[in-house]
Amino acid sequence: MIILRSLLFNILFFGYTAWTALWLTPRLMVGDADIKPQVKRWAGGVLWLLDHVAGITYSLRGVEHIPEGGVVIAAKHQSAWDTMMFHRFVSHSVYVTKREVTAIPLYGAVARGIGSISIDRAGGAKALKGLIRDCRAALEAGHQVIIFPEGTRTAPGSSLPYQPGVAAIYSHTGFPVVPVALNSGLFWGRRSFLKRPGRIIVEFLPAIQPGLDRKAFLAELERRVEAATAALIAEAEAADSSP
Repeated sequence: MIILRSLLFNILFFGYTAWTALWLTPRLMVGDADIKPQVKRWAGGVLWLLDHVAGITYSLRGVEHIPEGGVVIAAKHQSAWDTMMFHRFVSHSVYVTKREVTAIPLYGAVARGIGSISIDRAGGAKALKGLIRDCRAALEAGHQVIIFPEGTRTAPGSSLPYQPGVAAIYSHTGFPVVPVALNSGLFWGRRSFLKRPGRIIVEFLPAIQPGLDRKAFLAELERRVEAATAALIAEAEAADSSP
């Protein structure tokens, strides 16, 4: 049953996403940049498909920790799910994404159209300065900047070193950083065809306020995110094993 539900979900998801991108592209070509409401609706449609086709629901915790105005949201990254759903949950979200993503046909045009901040990970100091500049502009405009500190997806239970970009943004912009833990990889795994029924939990943790040095900030961010993520995974595994 999981295989059949996963097959149906993937067909509908990719078809729906391609149709949305095709529909939005002409608007981008004529300079209509106000496509964020449509992107939010698309994310809502994906959530509906996940629930009704794949049996995957979600819940949010700690949303009261998201302050008003500009803030950096530094999230664990386990799944493609994470790259979509902050559009739905956060009112003025702007993702930091790899430059390669903005080069993908159709999808890249939409990503650029909603103001995604691209980073050339091989660009060295020049790329880092550009990242700080673009993030500062977004934050000062009241946006919530979404960044994945590990730089790529990791399987549940694993982690990678947290990259210096998030620390540079923290120290140079003076805005708070909200750590985020999640367990999405248990249900929508990295490069996985199968979508396993269950409940994705996203937990927003108390903000790290400006003032720490880079090393202390990065260590505190990693400690909070990894500990909370491990707890969410253990919670889901315990619920799965209970009668």
